[in-house]
Amino acid sequence: MGLFSFLKKAGSKLFSKNEKDRVGTTTDGIKEEVAQAQKVSLLKSVAASLNYEIEDFELELDDDKVILYGKMFSKTEREKLILTVGNVAGIATVDATNLTVEARVEEPEAQFYTVQKGDYLSKIAKNFYGDPMKYPIIFEANKPMLKDPDLIYPGQVLRIPPLQA
Repeated sequence: MGLFSFLKKAGSKLFSKNEKDRVGTTTDGIKEEVAQAQKVSLLKSVAASLNYEIEDFELELDDDKVILYGKMFSKTEREKLILTVGNVAGIATVDATNLTVEARVEEPEAQFYTVQKGDYLSKIAKNFYGDPMKYPIIFEANKPMLKDPDLIYPGQVLRIPPLQA
């Protein structure tokens, strides 16, 4: 799993629409360079706020594509990092090919689900687990990206972990 797709127009509003105007330089090329550097800085700060252990972490932004580099030690944390960065308005894809995992503990592979209009966590839980009351599993699997189980939106990509036996 290296390339992940997201809805570019859906997600948290991390970037300002008027960044170029806000920067205050006189040349468009310089404005765009500075705006791009600000976006990278914002994305890096979001990644850092997760407090995950990542060796040699690097993040590049190529238009609407984020490219992640580094080595992580948890598959779950890798998936959450990808979703946190990808669920930002303006980001269409995340390339995590160069974000490797050297897991210290064996972890099952999760599925990913794009929220549709009319979805809510209990409905998604019923579809995946057969029981709507298992929605807290999905909620917990998507923290800290999700802050409230009632606040999901169409286009958001969620991590759906397998049920533990």
